[in-house]
Amino acid sequence: MKENELNSAQDDLDARVRERMLLSRAVAGDRLMLADATLLAALDGTRPLTPNERAALSASPLTLRRFRQLSLARHAAEVTPVAVAANDPVWSGSTGMLRAAATTEALESLVTDDGCWTLHFLPQDGGWQVILGLSAEAPFAARLLREQPQLRVIDGGGAIVLQGRLDADGECERAWPFATAPAAHFQLYGASFAVEPVAP
Repeated sequence: MKENELNSAQDDLDARVRERMLLSRAVAGDRLMLADATLLAALDGTRPLTPNERAALSASPLTLRRFRQLSLARHAAEVTPVAVAANDPVWSGSTGMLRAAATTEALESLVTDDGCWTLHFLPQDGGWQVILGLSAEAPFAARLLREQPQLRVIDGGGAIVLQGRLDADGECERAWPFATAPAAHFQLYGASFAVEPVAP
C-alpha cells in the first residue's frame, strides 16, 4: 500500500516537473496558435483537438500557458458555487491575455476577456504611462465608481503593474514600473494579466 502511495506521489511529481518544463520553454517567435474558442471546446469535450491542433499546442509554450489558464479558470468556476445571479453587479476580478498581434508591434492596449477593463500604454519620457480604464458598460461600473475600492493590475507572475483607485472618469494612471517594454514584459510572464480588488 505504502509503495503504491509512493509511486503515485512520484508520478505526480514527475507530471508537475514535465508540465513546468513544457510551460517554461522559450520558443523564438512564439505566439498564440489556437483561438480561445478552440481551446474551450477541447476542455468542454464538445470538439476534440485535431492532430494538427495538438501539434501546434505542443509546439507553443504560449498557447500551452493559455490552455492551462483557461483550464484552471474553468475548474475554479466548477468548484466555486456562484452565490449571485449572473447579472448581479458584484465583481471579484477580471483576467486578460496578450494577443498574438500585440507581440509583433508596439503595445498600445490590452483588454480583459470580459471586455470590462482596458490597459492603455502611452510612451512618456523614455518610458510609459499605464492607464487602467473601466468600461461604462461593465455591469459593476456604477458600484465601483461609487465605492472606489483599491484596485491592482498584476502580470502573469504576480508582480503589481498598477495599484490605486479609480477617478471620477473610471481611470487610474501610473508610470510603467518595469525596465522592459510592456509587450516584452507580459511575454516574459505568461502573456496574461489580471485586474482585481485589493483585499482590505
